[in-house]
Amino acid sequence: MRTGMVLDDIRVQPMKRGDGGWSYTIVWPDGSVDEEADSFLRLFEGSGTQKTYAYTLVDHLRWRVREGLSTAKTTVRDLHRYMGAVGATVQMPFGRPWRVPPKRPYTASGLGTAAAVLKGFYLHQCVRQQINDELRAELDVRRLPTQADRSRSFLGHTITSMSANPLEKRRSSRRRHPKMLPDGARSELLEKVNTARDAMIVDWLSDTTLRVGGLAGLYLSDLHLRENAACGECPSPHVHVCDRWGNPNGAAAKKKPDWWLRDGVITGGEIYRVSPAMISSYFTYMTTEYRPLAAAHGMLLIQLAGPRRGEPLTTDAVRGMLKRAGRRAKLPGRIKPHQFRHTTTAAVLKASGGDALVTKVAGNWSSAAMVEDVYGHPDLHSPKFSAALFEVWGESE
Repeated sequence: MRTGMVLDDIRVQPMKRGDGGWSYTIVWPDGSVDEEADSFLRLFEGSGTQKTYAYTLVDHLRWRVREGLSTAKTTVRDLHRYMGAVGATVQMPFGRPWRVPPKRPYTASGLGTAAAVLKGFYLHQCVRQQINDELRAELDVRRLPTQADRSRSFLGHTITSMSANPLEKRRSSRRRHPKMLPDGARSELLEKVNTARDAMIVDWLSDTTLRVGGLAGLYLSDLHLRENAACGECPSPHVHVCDRWGNPNGAAAKKKPDWWLRDGVITGGEIYRVSPAMISSYFTYMTTEYRPLAAAHGMLLIQLAGPRRGEPLTTDAVRGMLKRAGRRAKLPGRIKPHQFRHTTTAAVLKASGGDALVTKVAGNWSSAAMVEDVYGHPDLHSPKFSAALFEVWGESE
């Protein structure tokens, strides 16, 4: 057990890999690697999950030092106390909150991640080191499956039990309504953005279900904005969102289907159809702001001012731009990129007459809670599919 350490000096250490990607571990103030954390985080090598888990775990390890605990001494009650300290509702006093201003308590999503990290970390250590059998037994529990569990799983009717997490709050069977954009947000934002690039970002988020990581990670080679592109995968204008390690702006796609570059043509990845408004704003941006700053990196979104002029735009910069534009437009709440995805999905669902299969494909959704994959896939180029998208885009076929 280490003592006399400055807690904030226990930190996450990013490491650039030979393939251009990043790995994450946790180091102590003397520069030594935390062996327990490193062995756990290596289980997620090569995935975006590793970064999220590293930053969640380091907060817990700082708390554990303050409490004078170790893996061998920690109890499930201690873990409940920690969950209470970071924002969970627990039926016990847990002392001074661990995350005090300016740090915010974890959100519901953050608490779910913390519960998963703590269970995974301690089970891994208890098994690997053959210690703390009591904690292992209390964490390694199972429950009966719900109908939602069966629906999400292949051959779900054969499932008899599911892994449970005693640190996680029981979720309501009712889904929380996703956060939508305020009414009229698109037009209000377009009036307040300052550049053609920012107007393009608003158009591209509004007319697709692109995630911010996918948008910021686009290269010019990913854009097939003419009909009957050489990839042969979609006759309509579209883009390919490809998962790449080592993007200079750190942008990463959430979903990672295979993709290829063959004879200079991108195929595979996630395909999103493109609206006429998106193409128009793209050409405005390219001919006015991009061309003078075109750089060898070949990425679509670039910095337009400052010392990093011409370098790729980061996802944080996109979020900041939307936040500022929303304030100037006096829109309620904070405008976030993911609100566009939810809003567009709801609009496509309405325009398609409630056809969840069309909506699933249009938005590249993979959740079985929305649509059962076993019922088949609609034709990407069916009249119904096209009519729904054109209505959302405000265009006539």
